[in-house]
Amino acid sequence: MKACAIIAAFVVVVAPGTLTWATDNPPSASPAPQAATYIGSAACGDCHQQQLSRWRGSHHDRAMQAATKATIVANFDNTAFSKGGGTTNFSRDGDHYRVKAQGADGQLHSFDIAYTFGVTPLQQYLIAFPAGAYQALTTAWDSRPKEQGGQRWFDLYPNEKTPPGDVLHWTGPANTWNRMCADCHSTNLRNGYVAGERRYETTWSDLNVGCEACHGPGSQHVAWAKARGAGGVAPGADVGLARDLVDRSGATWVQDGSTGIAHRSKPRTSQVELETCAPCHSRRQKIATPNPGGNFLDAYHPTLLDEGMYFADGQMQDEVYVWGSFVQSRMFRAGVTCGDCHDPHSLRLRADGNALCGKCHAAAKFDAPAHHHHPIASTGARCVACHMPTRTYMIVDPRHDHRFGVPRPDLAGAIGAPNACAACHGAQTAEWAAKTVASWSGKTPPPHFGAAIDAGRRLGHNAGAELAKLIADREQPAIARATALDLLPSFAFEDLISAVHGAAADTEPLVRAAAATAAMRLPVQARPALVRPLLDDPIRLVRLEAGRALVGSRSLLDAETSKRFDRVLIEMKEAQDLNADQPQAHVALGTLYAEMGMTADAERAYKTALDVGAYFIPAYVNLADLYRMQGRDGDAEATLRQGLTRSPDDASLHHSLGLTLVRLGRKEDALAELKRAHEIASDDVRHAYVYAVALNSFGRRDESLGILEKMREKHPADADVLIALSTMHRDAGDNAQARRYAEQLLAEWPNSRAARDLLQSLQ
Repeated sequence: MKACAIIAAFVVVVAPGTLTWATDNPPSASPAPQAATYIGSAACGDCHQQQLSRWRGSHHDRAMQAATKATIVANFDNTAFSKGGGTTNFSRDGDHYRVKAQGADGQLHSFDIAYTFGVTPLQQYLIAFPAGAYQALTTAWDSRPKEQGGQRWFDLYPNEKTPPGDVLHWTGPANTWNRMCADCHSTNLRNGYVAGERRYETTWSDLNVGCEACHGPGSQHVAWAKARGAGGVAPGADVGLARDLVDRSGATWVQDGSTGIAHRSKPRTSQVELETCAPCHSRRQKIATPNPGGNFLDAYHPTLLDEGMYFADGQMQDEVYVWGSFVQSRMFRAGVTCGDCHDPHSLRLRADGNALCGKCHAAAKFDAPAHHHHPIASTGARCVACHMPTRTYMIVDPRHDHRFGVPRPDLAGAIGAPNACAACHGAQTAEWAAKTVASWSGKTPPPHFGAAIDAGRRLGHNAGAELAKLIADREQPAIARATALDLLPSFAFEDLISAVHGAAADTEPLVRAAAATAAMRLPVQARPALVRPLLDDPIRLVRLEAGRALVGSRSLLDAETSKRFDRVLIEMKEAQDLNADQPQAHVALGTLYAEMGMTADAERAYKTALDVGAYFIPAYVNLADLYRMQGRDGDAEATLRQGLTRSPDDASLHHSLGLTLVRLGRKEDALAELKRAHEIASDDVRHAYVYAVALNSFGRRDESLGILEKMREKHPADADVLIALSTMHRDAGDNAQARRYAEQLLAEWPNSRAARDLLQSLQ
């Protein structure tokens, strides 16, 4: 079912108000070799029966299956589940399984189950909808044993109200299989979204996660095998596989008697195995159609250690899967691959319990009370209890953190990170745990990048210096350094310039990409010199971020750089077209068009985003901002109020509406909206700052100063807050207080010319 792609060279022609892609036909050449095609897992079993046998029954094998008596594990014998006054009924007629549930129109309908989705610890069920979509029921079956609380129906959003029309309702976009789940549960999946018709023509070669999901299309490998059998292939010839999983080939783990820790007999020189697993075991956005055997960052943009996704110390918070945790670990840096611990075919661990860790960490040293300080065979003596704590997702699915971190209860008190000790010692405080752990070694815990990430998120004391130090420290995980770049604020202009300059030449592509992203916070005239070289980066993610940074600087580029930028612009557009069934892709296009001065195209893109996903709040905010740029504040108000009908308690909508009403001269109404935004998101420093400035303009200076002072206590390095406090006191004639805040600003940002100028003006 794989479609053939014709690749041509393109020239992009850009003029105000237009964006066209013209084909530059190359001269005729010899026919390209026939592309490898997908042949299905069954064909692999002819030569690889042992591997196929181990794969049978695995989570990959059962990732998605046609709904039959053999595949469904739930009780469909006229059972029911109720939530919030609504009841879902499950029944069967022979091999036909049905559910009676509330549809998108709010009425009860009977639906046929088409496919099963997953198997344990839960199984979901897919229902065919018009226009090629499949929806996943959010009433799932807990397939754990009954003694563990399983063998029951349960709701995946038990604490949420999810009426029809809500994004989380089972008929809503969050549960559309084609757009949210399909990529990682089937092989060679193409979601086939037809944007103009709002329908799917989704295809796959194997319904489940088969051999070719990891090894790539197999036709050329089969041809090689047949030729070898006929004696027509020389030893060492290309075996015809897109992915050569050689990360562990020829390497062994050699025990070091002095440390008790094994090391690889030879360094790992590739990450093919990890990058094969990463697309489905990471939180990421697709930026290109994956090329089997290609670099992970050529097709995906992974989530960094963003607030809400990860705790500041890198522990998983939201459902981020494994990749972002593992690349923080010492294991990763030591050369460990996924297959060192997991059998890649059965997916089972290569040994049980502490015996798995004991393959590299000598049991005599590490599986002993002298190391773990717990009774033998107790929960605390299990390696994973301390080094791989779990967090439960989808109500019943506990997953291990793959950072393999050393327990740091001291960070729980300092930055609010979870404390692994609390899993067994919940009645004790983090301070107790920190003292206990410190008493075992007698040493002060070493510095941790989490302190810098936490300071950056809060704009806490000394945030700039801590972030700059982390960015420059190449001994720290690339994902943490990239996150630090993302947190360095635009006020730190001089620090930001220096950080971007160094990071743009980093050996880690994730750091180079973050450097380009950070450059967007610099004035447009400062960007070309820093970002220009990244337009030719071998990694697509880096090129795309460089292109985004230079959109506003295009008129400043020389002719040669403009050509390179135009090539990247094509890739940027393709990345968004690939995700055309998601509103954020159209918002990204709208932002691109707006920066290029193509306001009609930008408006069209934002409106398309709302058609695709009216729930997506940034589409309303960005469209309103586009109207602001055009002097159409009446249209901006109407757009924001439309958004508020869908999400009346969204702070960003109230905030934007308040600013719009200021421009419309309706200051009292504006103040009420800004106040509402601050009430909803009271810890958001931007909303607080704007509301405080508005209060001051109404002569309510004391209220304004009170809000700003609270924000200064929570975010002591926030430049806007400190500048506002300084200037308000200056305007009130209190120069001593004004100087105090200006001095604090300079202490937090010692390299800032703006801070020095403010203090100088107060002398």
